[in-house]
This record gives sequence, structure tokens and C-alpha cells, in this order.
Amino acid sequence: MRRTLLWAGGAVVTVIVVVVALLAVPALHSMVDQLVHGDQSSLAGTPPTPISTATLGGTTPGTLISAMSMPDVTSSALGRDLQAARVVYRSTDGDTGRQTEVSGSVFTPRGDAPKGGWPVVSYGHGTTGIDPTCAPSASNTLLGQLEFVAGVVHAGYAVAFTDYQGLGPGGPPAYLDSRTAAFNMIDAVRALRATFPGVSTRWGAFGGSQGGGAAWSADEQAHVYAPELNMVGAVAISPGADISGYVDKAQAGTLTSDQKAVLQLFIESLARRYPNVDRDDYRRGDVARDWNTLSACTGPLVAGRTAAIDAIGPFDLAPSTPEAAAALRQKFQQWALPQLPLSAPLSVTYGGKDTFIDHQWTADAIARACALGDTIDIHYGPDLKHSEADFPAEVTWLADRFAGKPAHNDCP
Repeated sequence: MRRTLLWAGGAVVTVIVVVVALLAVPALHSMVDQLVHGDQSSLAGTPPTPISTATLGGTTPGTLISAMSMPDVTSSALGRDLQAARVVYRSTDGDTGRQTEVSGSVFTPRGDAPKGGWPVVSYGHGTTGIDPTCAPSASNTLLGQLEFVAGVVHAGYAVAFTDYQGLGPGGPPAYLDSRTAAFNMIDAVRALRATFPGVSTRWGAFGGSQGGGAAWSADEQAHVYAPELNMVGAVAISPGADISGYVDKAQAGTLTSDQKAVLQLFIESLARRYPNVDRDDYRRGDVARDWNTLSACTGPLVAGRTAAIDAIGPFDLAPSTPEAAAALRQKFQQWALPQLPLSAPLSVTYGGKDTFIDHQWTADAIARACALGDTIDIHYGPDLKHSEADFPAEVTWLADRFAGKPAHNDCP
């Protein structure tokens, strides 16, 4: 179904404008090139300094290892009204349960917090790559996403913005592992509360694409993983809820160009995280030749990434044996959603012309979640592409959850 747009006040309009600008992005390979060519390092200005209000130390998830100012952000036109910090905090690997170190950035409005503290939006970003240098917090524009953050903060919210495991410190990437990303998003809220005073326990998740799967998973994990926090709802736009169908499409030679780019990053991420994964089980032809270019998000190789994606043949990423196919499918299925009943209402938007995620995969994941008794507001558009959605309605939907309004439920 499609919702009628309900405006939730003038403050939300600012967020709507920037969300549309942020999330109406081109395809993955073009987006990565565009973001990487932006600012990646500090302008030669004031050096970062420790945040005086931060509480460092502790061994539990969400505790702070470091919290440093972001002078290049707060001295910019977009960021001058923000309190901002780049943080490194403890989190959890969703596969092993081991403790990890994850980086991110956290923000609040300046001035006195309202009664109960600033409510929190934890933001799950889309794919920026799988290298440590792909971390948005390492960029003085947050890889082009500062406009979103500033809009949310100006509307009266604090923002927790994880980089995800492996983007920054903390070991190998966990690309498309929604549970690990969920823990990272939840622990970013805890890290935010340990960095700046006046931050509420009430929070919601918002994400698109990779971040959409992370936001959905955060909604599932929140009541078990962080019972001290009060989750009000989550928005998942074009989420990667279950993309195990990639394996069948790779074997059949029917992957789209966008799906080829995602699968290549997924295989490289797995190989870095698990030594028993052999890249050569999944690459041949031009892919094998261009593998390092396809994996890059910074440096001179990035310039050739789009051409390398375009050169991928129909079967260049097909598993070489039935055993290799089964192993890849098992990992996709292990990370597929749903995994638990939701902690709070969920809004899901997806489209019939998505070239990254086949719409039937998302529909099937939603049906399984509904069978768990979840409350889901479902928005399917047969002509919607991956980066298209009714973004004003999604922002308003989350604002309504903070306002305590009941959520519509499309589950039978």
C-alpha cells in the first residue's frame, strides 16, 4: 500500500529536504566514486581535541575508547550549530560474539536539552566500501552525508552514526552482516550518551540499502541487546533483508550490474573475515584481473572501478563448485532477516525496479516477519528503483513514533 503523507510539523520539513538529497543517489559504483572523490581527510585547521564531557573506559558494549572533536565539521556552514565528536567504542561481532572496536560520529544540538533529553536517531548508511578508509567519520563531510545529519539535529534530535565494523578500526569488515551492523548501530547510541550530556534513552533507527537491513535488524535486536534503551521504531528503505538469491542468479548468469558489484564486495569481505574462504572459488575472467580495483574505495584504483564493474561477465562471479555455492548461500541465509520478533514498529519501503535487491526477496522476508507477529507498515512501489521512496513520509513516520502515535500495521 501507499501512505497518505501526514506532515508532523515544520521542523520535520528540514529533515525531509536533506533526506531526499541524500538518499536519491545513483547506483552503487557511481555513488562510491562520487563519495570517495569528496573530502576524506582533515582540512589543515584546528586539530581534534578530546571531548571534555565524554566518559571513557568500561568493558561493556557501547563504552567509549575515545571521543574527539570534529573541528572541520563544526567550523563548516552545515555543522556550526552542532556538537560533534568522532568516537571509537566497543561493540559486538554478530557471528562470534567477540568484542570489537568500531568508529563512528555522534552529534547533538547546541544549547540546553529538552526535558527527558534529546531523542536519538541512529543512522545506518548505505554502502561506501569495505576498507577502513571508507569510514564516513574519517571525512569532514561524512562522505557527503553531513547535510542529513545537520537536518536531523536542527529538527531537535541527536544523531548516532556508526561507520560499521571494519570501516575504521577493529578488524575485518562485516559487509551485509545485518546483525553485526545492528549491534554497531545500537552501541553507537550508547556511545553518544557517553559522549554528550542531555541525551535521551528514546531512539529510533533510519537506514537505506545496507543501512536499511541494519536498521531492520537493530529493531529486532534492541529489546534483547539493549533493554535499557527505549526504541520507538525503525525505517528500512530498500533493505538487504535477504539476498541469498544472489547465489542462484550468479549460477544462472542473471545478476544485474549492480548486483555483481555488491556480490564482489561481499565475497572480498568474507575472505578478509574468514581465512577459509577462497576468493578463487568465486572469480574468473575480468573479475579476477580487476579484483583489487573492484574492492577499492580510495586511492588511484577507484578511477577504474566503474569500468571494471561494466566488464564483469555473466558467469565471472559464479561459484566454481556446488560446494562453493552452498557455502556462499549458507552465509547469506545465516545473515538473512528476520531473526527475532521486532522490538518496535517497522516501516519498510521497497520497489519493483530495484536493480540491487529483487523485490520478491523483500516481500518474502516481510511475510516471515509478519508471521512472527511484527507490526510493519509496508510500502511497495512497482516502479520504484533502489534509491527511490516516499522519503518525506518515512521521516514523518519516524517522527510520529517519537510523538507516541500508533503505527499502522499491514501484516495480516
